[in-house]
Amino acid sequence: MRRRPEQLATGEWAVLALVAEAPTHGFAVARALVSGGEVGRVWAMRRPLVYRTLDVLTERELVRAAGTEPSETGPPRTVLEVTEAGRERVDAWRLEPVQHVRDARADLMLKLLFLDRAKLDPAPLLTAQRERFEAIAAELEAVEDEGFARTLALWRLENTRAAVRFVEQMLRAG
Repeated sequence: MRRRPEQLATGEWAVLALVAEAPTHGFAVARALVSGGEVGRVWAMRRPLVYRTLDVLTERELVRAAGTEPSETGPPRTVLEVTEAGRERVDAWRLEPVQHVRDARADLMLKLLFLDRAKLDPAPLLTAQRERFEAIAAELEAVEDEGFARTLALWRLENTRAAVRFVEQMLRAG
């Protein structure tokens, strides 16, 4: 299924959120997204994909060039900053619950990471996320399938219950 042009993929959100934190350049974004890096421990991206993503975000007018700074190893680096539209998108994204439990590992964790980095309260996101996961659990509990369909529903239900417990623990830890 193709996504709509206004939709962003997980990696695009990660890059946009990094640029929204402070003006920066592509090399710094790529360094944060390296496997095991500040953000890469949640969502990693290789450097060429980071630069392509920055191009896409620039084309969509979510980030823009804000000048250059010298580089010790090559040509001057282009400093990028978030646009007003980009800032609005990131602010809304960080508080929007993920729609599927399968998206919690990447998308929810990224949102929690960026809320933490911004020193913002995650409770509004977590409360909305608990409601979403509880609705999914209720749907799965009502499944009356047989055979493998029931097996799959049970698997999804147990994963959803675990996600609800995680969110509840996060809310209690406040």
